[in-house]
Amino acid sequence: MNAARIATAGLLAYGAWRMYQQSQADAQAQDAMNAQDWTSQGSDLLTTADGVLTDTSQSAAEFIDNITGGFLQVSAMSRVNPFDLNNSNVQALLRVIRTGEGTTGANGYRTLFGGGLFDGYADHPRITVKASGYTSTAAGAYQIIASTWDETKRIMKLSDFSPRSQDLAALGRIAARGALEDAKAGQFETAIKKIAREWASLPGSPYGQPVISWDRARAIYASAGGSTAMA
Repeated sequence: MNAARIATAGLLAYGAWRMYQQSQADAQAQDAMNAQDWTSQGSDLLTTADGVLTDTSQSAAEFIDNITGGFLQVSAMSRVNPFDLNNSNVQALLRVIRTGEGTTGANGYRTLFGGGLFDGYADHPRITVKASGYTSTAAGAYQIIASTWDETKRIMKLSDFSPRSQDLAALGRIAARGALEDAKAGQFETAIKKIAREWASLPGSPYGQPVISWDRARAIYASAGGSTAMA
């Protein structure tokens, strides 16, 4: 098999893998028990393609953008400006997300799904936890599952799982949902509706898990310094 075919096969396999991951998230709002196996296989395939294509991460991201029909634009994560973390409306939105995920405490950036803590920020802890009828590898202030972290880390070139990297990853996931400009502009409800498919605890999330109310979300946003644009 020549190099071009190897690269194409790798990207196709990776795209199929990510579609599987997204369908699982949409159906269950949790990563399945075998997520680590799928993650490992997808990473191996992408590594093969990396040796053939230049800037494979961006190529793979654009490929995934196409096959998701636009509801998830992962390539947008590569264009995120870290300076946007300084935007007061973005900071307020991140506070709302952390409130929903239960990670606003001092140890929020070290929190595992279920409330336990992990040690060290070298990488996502990749610890599978069973709690409240769910099984998940979610970790950190934004409760990102391992497979989503791998995708985000690759595209955004994040070097660790430090608090700043977690904040940047959340910014990237907001951008991937097409909500970053809304967030910056104070279009709070529009942004929430878009990212409710990313964070199952937000109002309007379709996953059937417990969510914070719109009233509480608005109150947290305002108390965190967020401003709402006039309609």
